[in-house]
Amino acid sequence: MDHRKNDHRLHLLWFFAVSTTIKLLLIPSYRSTDFEVHRNWLAITHSLPLTKWYFDETSQWTLDYPPFFAHFERFLSFFASLVDPKIVNLHSGLNYAADSVIYFQRITVILSDLSLLFGVYRLTRKVEPLKRNLICALVVWSPGLLVVDHVHFQYNGFLLGLLLLSVSFLGDGRDLVGGFLFAVVLCFKHLFAVAAPVYFVYLLRHYCWVGLVTGLRRLVTLGVVVVAVFVAAFGPFVYYGQIQQVISRMFPFGRGLCHAYWAPNFWVFYIILDKGLAFTLRKLGFDVQVPSASFTGGLVGDSSPFAVLPQITPLTTFVMVLLAITPCLIKAWRKPQPGLVARWIAYAYTCGFLFGWHVHEKASLHFTIPLAIVAVQSLEDAKHYFLVSIVSCYSLFPLLYEPQEYPIKVLLLLLHAMVMWLGFSAQYLDEKGLKNKEKAGEIKSKFEIGCIEKAYLMGLVLVEIVSQFLHPYFLGDRFTFMPLMLISTYCAVGIMYSWIWQLRKILA
Repeated sequence: MDHRKNDHRLHLLWFFAVSTTIKLLLIPSYRSTDFEVHRNWLAITHSLPLTKWYFDETSQWTLDYPPFFAHFERFLSFFASLVDPKIVNLHSGLNYAADSVIYFQRITVILSDLSLLFGVYRLTRKVEPLKRNLICALVVWSPGLLVVDHVHFQYNGFLLGLLLLSVSFLGDGRDLVGGFLFAVVLCFKHLFAVAAPVYFVYLLRHYCWVGLVTGLRRLVTLGVVVVAVFVAAFGPFVYYGQIQQVISRMFPFGRGLCHAYWAPNFWVFYIILDKGLAFTLRKLGFDVQVPSASFTGGLVGDSSPFAVLPQITPLTTFVMVLLAITPCLIKAWRKPQPGLVARWIAYAYTCGFLFGWHVHEKASLHFTIPLAIVAVQSLEDAKHYFLVSIVSCYSLFPLLYEPQEYPIKVLLLLLHAMVMWLGFSAQYLDEKGLKNKEKAGEIKSKFEIGCIEKAYLMGLVLVEIVSQFLHPYFLGDRFTFMPLMLISTYCAVGIMYSWIWQLRKILA
């Protein structure tokens, strides 16, 4: 047993070492505005007392994450001040982009990925070696995480590691610890709250529904643990009468329905339909006013950008997400099996991505990482993951729009597709054919992609050729929104397909 544990640790460290090498090579690559966002948060939490964190407007990049993440930035700021004091200077540090800033922030993301490493280790320590190594490759070498965290710049790996730790404890039947860790995740990043209904129903049914006395005791214990986490995070702001300010920063509903017009979710189809109807009605002579908030402006204003169709409110999206998740909640109540938690969480985040308010395109990581755990459970799951992970990764291409990063994102996606193909093919060898083989070349795998899926994936290649090469050549700077619109719409079809597929599996 100890020998197998050591082998598992060595294999996982090897995966992590390879990914770390790639991350170090990516340090000089494209730098998004998120660098200045997080640098400013370092400065806010280091220079100001807690009572001013959520009020400061020195920079436009105000603090809008929950308190635990603010404390995380505060922790990092101590080391940042030792590296270069200007990093944490609230005023003179504005838009500071020296090498000391870049290297410090890049390295903090790499080190914080140890959380992801531990989450994967704990989830896979009892899994058979082939499946275990495949999960490690899919998660630790995730091209989406490399693009978003280590090129664009964020801390998703750190937070997803905490989520995977929570799932691993639920899988072990240690529901109290799993619930505690999820509460901690919510106090780091509130966008993970989409899975909260799944956690609530599952823990209520699996942990608390065990008789009146024991169940009541467990319910109270669970409630105390969760409340304690939120009190630790938000208690000081309640004490100082600032909780309303904190909530308004965390939930800026005035930003509009869409975060960016390349986020491939349901609202892409809704907005395209609205644009098409408005164009047609104007051609027919109707006076259709074009709203000031533009779908092609990247960030949307205070109103939803619709000329013909009904305006969408945050409440509408909340109801749609809840209705979409409901079948999963029913299944979690009727059949609360620990082995299905990862599937339910992935489905919930898919629903949030498709129907939510102001969805970030980077939120696709919330369901692709848990789905990597599910992918090794059956041949159907592997085929589904192969498609949806490629689509999700490709949908992130517009984040890296500078020419020098183009080979990086293409190479990462192709390597990911190759690793998946080889891994799933090895896992699902045709055992019957293997026994009856006469030559080594006759060994076949059951892992094959259907004709429709192949056609769709070939369509991704055509979309990339049109958006990256043909559009600039023939149209130049005209209709610059069209390539992103095309990518968004085409990828949204794949994400919708994934949602329907996951729903079918849950209802089965």
